[in-house]
Amino acid sequence: MKYIILLLFLAMSANAQNNHAHHDSIKNLEEVRVKNAAKKKIETDMKMAVSVDEFLSSAANISFIKRGAYAWEPLLNNMTTERSTVTIDGMHIFGACTDKMDPITSYVESNNLASIDIKSGQEGSLHGATIAGSIDLKRRSTPFSTERKWNGGYQTGFEFNNKQFFNLGNVSYSSNKFVADASISYRTADNYHDGNNDEVKHSQYNKFNTALGLAYKTSELSSVRFDAIFDQAKDVGFPALPMDLWLSRALITSASYKQLFQESWFKAVDTKVYYNAIEHYMDDTTRPENLVHMDMPGWSTTYGLISKANLQKNTYSSEIQLNAYDNLSIAEMRMYPQDRSKRTMFAYSWPWVTTRFAGLSMNNFWDISEKSQVNLGGSLGVNYNYSKFVEFNWIFHPGAPQEKTRILPSLHAGYQLELEHFNFSVGTGYGERAPSVSEGYGYYIYNSFDRYDYIGNPDLKNEISQELNASAGFRNERLNIVGKVNYFYIQNYIIGKILSMGSPMNYQSVGVKGYTSLDHAALFNMSLNTSYNILEHLHWSGTLTYARGTDDKGGNLPFIRPLSYLTSLHFMHKNFGIQTSVNGDFEQINYSPEYGEDQTPAYTIWNLSADYTFKINKVRSTIQVGAENLLNEYYSTYADWGNIPRMGRNIFTSLKVNF
Repeated sequence: MKYIILLLFLAMSANAQNNHAHHDSIKNLEEVRVKNAAKKKIETDMKMAVSVDEFLSSAANISFIKRGAYAWEPLLNNMTTERSTVTIDGMHIFGACTDKMDPITSYVESNNLASIDIKSGQEGSLHGATIAGSIDLKRRSTPFSTERKWNGGYQTGFEFNNKQFFNLGNVSYSSNKFVADASISYRTADNYHDGNNDEVKHSQYNKFNTALGLAYKTSELSSVRFDAIFDQAKDVGFPALPMDLWLSRALITSASYKQLFQESWFKAVDTKVYYNAIEHYMDDTTRPENLVHMDMPGWSTTYGLISKANLQKNTYSSEIQLNAYDNLSIAEMRMYPQDRSKRTMFAYSWPWVTTRFAGLSMNNFWDISEKSQVNLGGSLGVNYNYSKFVEFNWIFHPGAPQEKTRILPSLHAGYQLELEHFNFSVGTGYGERAPSVSEGYGYYIYNSFDRYDYIGNPDLKNEISQELNASAGFRNERLNIVGKVNYFYIQNYIIGKILSMGSPMNYQSVGVKGYTSLDHAALFNMSLNTSYNILEHLHWSGTLTYARGTDDKGGNLPFIRPLSYLTSLHFMHKNFGIQTSVNGDFEQINYSPEYGEDQTPAYTIWNLSADYTFKINKVRSTIQVGAENLLNEYYSTYADWGNIPRMGRNIFTSLKVNF
């Protein structure tokens, strides 16, 4: 019954997704912006109805740690989320789960986003202190129109492996003075089956998301806008963990004022205030094999301000941004036998930690000729932490300060050159980041990957990154090839090491680790992207990526992607399209047993899909049928927590209607 009600609602409030056409291969998320705000489309031709995680995974410099079928943790430049900045329209949002089971990407849906801005290294420091870079999820924002317009659409589909059923809907209205954007989505899935056709228990999920945006033009050159997102996930299983998610809720709101200028250096000023609250409840009541049960609720509340200005004169342009926020993170552990009322243990794993940050950032661009450009930027931030219950930190770090203030500088510079069919770039950067809440103040945070309880250290030094990057490309009418490399030398690299003191609190733990700083670590990434137009309607593309990470003793860092590849063919003719791809990883030989890794074998996956576009009464519709892992390969990757197997053969269908 609830599906029928949802379908009726969506049919009445159909969405404003962009029209799908094979000729331009535009998908739900129109583009990913990379490098100096240049636009690069990451196409997901294999599948129309991609999730945000699936869409991001098509980027060469993003991979994921997977603990199940839901809420993957994005790795930018092969670094975990502590070293990157993930924002929604520049707003800082912090997850409420100590196990990182609620990355920011899990609180949006593909149908309420317009684009994703990915910046590598210190070029991402505009939104705050970072090492790996930034991922900014940009919401839909329909422009004002000289005449009244309604746009909408609806997308539904079914995936057979895990019986996933989804509905996505959008509607937008625009006029000369007023704009409204609304979206709603619902996904539900059962346990999936691996390549041996065995059920992977505790891999189900249910997710509901809705968003609303209202804008009003206050004058010819100014406007105000109000946005809100509500997201709720229930009954989410994590097969790689000893517990699951009972409930997760997020409310993300903002209000902004934008002023444009004419005949001035200043082109625009955009100021936004925002508020978001997240609650996340993990428990193991669905695991009857556990003799002692544990609840792990968490809460995260953030207030913030973003004010940015754009300047331009002749060949010079600049973006200046003021970024400030206040976050409170709380997480608890509660142990009991079978009856919750008979609690045997209570502790704060995040002991009411307040983080306040204020930073000023600036990016500058000079066109020194028609073929070359220089960019120079930097930021200066102040990070303040306060732990309300500092006595939890004193157990392992006697005398640790209750509050701590850190200065976080950043600088980056780059040069770009274009010569006929060739283009080149070089860049460098320096930046620092403060320890995360878990790294600085975490108390007995269980890591099921290496089976250790982790303890934070408030006295950790700032991580310091020095980076180099370069790229080279060639493009003509038929061939496009781009190679990119970057190198990070990171001092005071934060990672967990076994402590000689303390005993594990979780009965599944084998010991206790404390966050500490290595003298340094080094990380190298490279990617090669190629596309070729074989015929007018037949196109080929390929991607090759490689990474290498080592600590100060030459040992391997964890979660570093081995040599991987993707090759695909796409045939388009009139209203029909068919695409096939082969992707995989080579054997992971540079793994790290010290940090819980083991060797993972090579694998190869074949995917295939076809779609057809047609019109009924001027309403454009597209239907797609396809199969992922067509040969039903049984495999697990380097980033699958606890070696949980990936999904086996998955036949999917999708229908999208736009008007």
